[in-house]
Amino acid sequence: MVKHKIYRHLLFWLTYSIQGTLLEYAWIHDFFPPEREAYVVILAILFNLLLVSVKMSFSYYLMQFPVNNLLIRKNAMVKVILQIVLALLLAIFFYRLANVYVISPLLKPEKVVGISDIVNPSGLFIALLDIGYISGIAVALKLFRMQVLNLKTEQFLIKDKLETELKFLKNQINPHFLFNTLNNIYGLARKKSDQAPEVVLRLSKLLRFMLYESHRETISIAEEIRILEDYLELEKIRYDNRLKISFRKEIDDHHQMITPLILLPFIENAFKHGLNETTGESQIEIHITLKKGQLNFQTSNTQDYSGENIINEKIGLSNIRRQLELMYKEFSLELENFPKTFNVSLKINLNSHGTL
Repeated sequence: MVKHKIYRHLLFWLTYSIQGTLLEYAWIHDFFPPEREAYVVILAILFNLLLVSVKMSFSYYLMQFPVNNLLIRKNAMVKVILQIVLALLLAIFFYRLANVYVISPLLKPEKVVGISDIVNPSGLFIALLDIGYISGIAVALKLFRMQVLNLKTEQFLIKDKLETELKFLKNQINPHFLFNTLNNIYGLARKKSDQAPEVVLRLSKLLRFMLYESHRETISIAEEIRILEDYLELEKIRYDNRLKISFRKEIDDHHQMITPLILLPFIENAFKHGLNETTGESQIEIHITLKKGQLNFQTSNTQDYSGENIINEKIGLSNIRRQLELMYKEFSLELENFPKTFNVSLKINLNSHGTL
């Protein structure tokens, strides 16, 4: 990083020195006969290096102290301006010294120079323009680079914050699912059911996925469906004959990538807040279609509900909605709460990558 910075500065001043040398040559070559061409080139290089040293000193002082004090330390504006003016006067003074006592004698040896030549108005004005020109470019480049770095830092912090939020949301969902399934096992264990070992085995498969796979950014739709099927098998064991499940799938590309566990909470919600509160025969219908990256996911579960058609999103559903906002730009989520059924309709363009 430091090496790249040094190279950038060297390239900047080398480019400017070449330009300055050419301008010095164009200005002084008429002072000497054609046969002294090589001497004129050497003088042009010497004059440029002499004046560039003054400009560099002022430019780096300006970038290191007054500009930093103003932008970073938030020092008083009057104090910073005073620093700049004093440094500029000092730079102009040395610039004029070089012109009067080095450059002028080499160009016009016969001319007698004195202190009054240093404060010559036209000379001072030229010095101001010359120093101000290059130092202004240097400061502008520094400010531009600082702005770019600040934008990159801001983007990194935003991305890091959103990734942290997404991990937090996923971690909220996983314990929720585990809690529900452990309740299932507990119920079977109390009944001393022979199905308990099978439930534990299926649960271990799901936990293995959650521990080692769910933190991936995406998985294939085939893997997501396999998780849904494992979960449904667990619930079938629990509900036995009073549960009817219809799971239809129309997938044109089983390798299409999707955010892990983005669909499971909707099915989990159907069991927890729908079927668990239904006294009679329970039914859940799930329909997944995928065509050219457009996912259409629908669930419908029976319920006994006599209240108004009010949607009260629980933690799981609100978390999923936030995940969808982070992961996909194009999606729609509709919830319908009817007296006998609760319906979910989710549409996602799986190719529309979201904030992350």
